[in-house]
Amino acid sequence: MPRAKGAAGAAARGGAEHGTESGTASAHSLGNAARGAEGIGETEPSKLAPGLYLVATPIGNLADITLRALAVLRGADAVLCEDTRVTAKLLQRYGIAAATQAYHDHNAERVRPEILARLRAGATLALVSDAGMPLVSDPGYKLVRAALADSVAVTVVPGPSAVLTALLGSGLPPDRFLFAGFLPPKAAARRHELDELKGVMTTLVFFESAPRLAASLADMADILGPRPAAVARELTKLHEEVRRGSLAELAAHYRAAGPPKGELVMVVGPPAPAAASDAELDRALGAALAHKSLRAAVEDVAAATGARRRQVYARALALKGGR
Repeated sequence: MPRAKGAAGAAARGGAEHGTESGTASAHSLGNAARGAEGIGETEPSKLAPGLYLVATPIGNLADITLRALAVLRGADAVLCEDTRVTAKLLQRYGIAAATQAYHDHNAERVRPEILARLRAGATLALVSDAGMPLVSDPGYKLVRAALADSVAVTVVPGPSAVLTALLGSGLPPDRFLFAGFLPPKAAARRHELDELKGVMTTLVFFESAPRLAASLADMADILGPRPAAVARELTKLHEEVRRGSLAELAAHYRAAGPPKGELVMVVGPPAPAAASDAELDRALGAALAHKSLRAAVEDVAAATGARRRQVYARALALKGGR
C-alpha cells in the first residue's frame, strides 16, 4: 500500500513475471515462461522470457510473497524499485542478490528511455512498488504504456493488494466496488470529488494519509450521507485493525483520537436504494400479478425495489381489492 502522494484515484482517473516455482525439468516456451511452472520439485529455475514483469510485493507481512514472485525477482536482470531501501529488505529476507534501480515519480521521466532501451534489447526487468501491486497509485503506468507501444512483453505477477484486503475485511458489499485512490488534499477539491462520487452505486475504496483521515471522513459524512464504512490500518502487520461504523461515527472517533499510526485504507458502503413510490410499486405489482400469485408477486417486487415486504403486500391487497 503506497504512502499518500495526493494522487488522483486510479479507477476514477487512470493514474514481472514469472519464474518457475517448481515442476519437472522441461523446456519452456515464451508463453509458458510468462505463466510460471506448474509442477512441484524443480531444482533448476527456467530462464525468464525477456520483458517487463509487474510483481506484487507484501503489504506488510513478508510471508505473503508468492513463490512465483520470488522466482521472478531471482531471475530478472534488474529490479526497478519505488524505493531501493524498502525493496532491499525484501530481497535480503529471501536471499535474493538482484541488481536494483530506482524508478519513482521524481526520476521516471529521466530514466524511462534507458529502461525502454534495455527492454528492446531483450532484458528481463521486474517492476515493484514498496508494497502491493505496482501501478496502483504508484509509478509505472507510463512505463507500461511505452513498453507495450514498443511491442515489449508485459506480464503481471499477482499477489498482495491493500485494496482487496481492506474490502474483504470491511464487511461491506464486495461484489461491485470502485477504487478511487487518494482524495485531493485540499478540502474544496476533496469535497468536489466526493460530490462526483456520491451517485456511484457501489462500495467505494480510498487510500488516505493519517493526518487527513478525520477531515476526509467528515467530508464523506457530509456529502455521501449516513453510510456504513470501515477504516483499515496496518493490514497484515502485528497491529492490524479494522474499525467499522458509520462515516459520522468514524469521523468523530478519529477527530477525538488523533491520527492513527500506519498505512490506511477507507472503505465506504454504497448508497441505500431510493425508496420506491406507491405508483412505482403499483406498476411493478400490476405486471407481476398478471401471471403470478399474490405471494410470489410480493416477493419479487420487494426484492426488485428494496421496499419493505409489508408495504408491498399492502399495495398488492389494495390492487386486488380494486379489481
